[in-house]
Amino acid sequence: MNWNFLILILVATIAGGIIPMTVKRINANFSIYLLAFTGAFLFGVIIMHLLPEVYHDLGHQAGIYIVLGFFLQVFLQQLSHGMEHGHTHIPGEHHHHIAVLPLLIGLSIHAFMEGLPLGFKYEDNSVLPSLMIGVAVHKIPEALTLITVMMHAHKKRPELWRILLAFAVVTPVAAILASWLGNRFEVVQHYLLYVVALVVGAFLHISTTIFYESGTKHHELSWRKVLAIALGLVLAFITLIFE
Repeated sequence: MNWNFLILILVATIAGGIIPMTVKRINANFSIYLLAFTGAFLFGVIIMHLLPEVYHDLGHQAGIYIVLGFFLQVFLQQLSHGMEHGHTHIPGEHHHHIAVLPLLIGLSIHAFMEGLPLGFKYEDNSVLPSLMIGVAVHKIPEALTLITVMMHAHKKRPELWRILLAFAVVTPVAAILASWLGNRFEVVQHYLLYVVALVVGAFLHISTTIFYESGTKHHELSWRKVLAIALGLVLAFITLIFE
C-alpha cells in the first residue's frame, strides 16, 4: 500500500471540490477539456495496464466480468445521473428540487469500487502507481461535479465541506480495507481479482462516455477537445516508465 498515492487521491478529490466553492463562475470549456483529459488518461491506463493484468490472471473469464462491470456502471449511473463522468443534470430555472440522496449513494458506491483495485497486489509493478494516478486525476472533475450539484441543491457551506470530506475518504478507505483483508485472507486476495475486472468494465464505460459526452454541443470533437484527449493519452503512455 502506497500511502503517498492515497494522500494524492484524497488531496485531488478535495481540490476538485474546492473549485466550485471558490470560483464564482467556472468556464464551461474548463470542465469539458478537463473531463476529456482525465477520461483519456484513465482509458490509457486501463488499456495499457489493467486489461493485460486481468486477462493474464483470469483468461477468458476476464471478459465476462469486464462486461458485467460495464453494465453495473450503467445501473449505478441511474442513481448518480452520470456525475462520475461529468454530468450535472441540474434542474432548470423553475425546477429547484434535486434528489440528493440517490446521487450521493450512487457516486459513493462508484468511489468505493474505485478504491478496491488500489488494495490489490499486481504482478506488474507498473499497474498500481499508474492506476492510483489515474484515479487521482479522475477525482478532480468527479468532486467538482458533485459539489456543483450540491451547491445548486442549496447546501450551506458547512454541509458542502462535510459532503466533500466524506466523499474524499471513500476511495482511500476502500483501498485500505481491500489491502488489509487481502493481506490476511488469501481467499479475499483471490476474489479481489474479479472485483478488479468489474471495475475495469466500469472504468471503460466512464472513460469512453466522457469522450463523447463531455459537454460539447452535439458531442462534436473540437480541436481543443482532441488536444486534451491526446495529452491524456500521452500521460498514460508515460506511466510505462514505472515498469
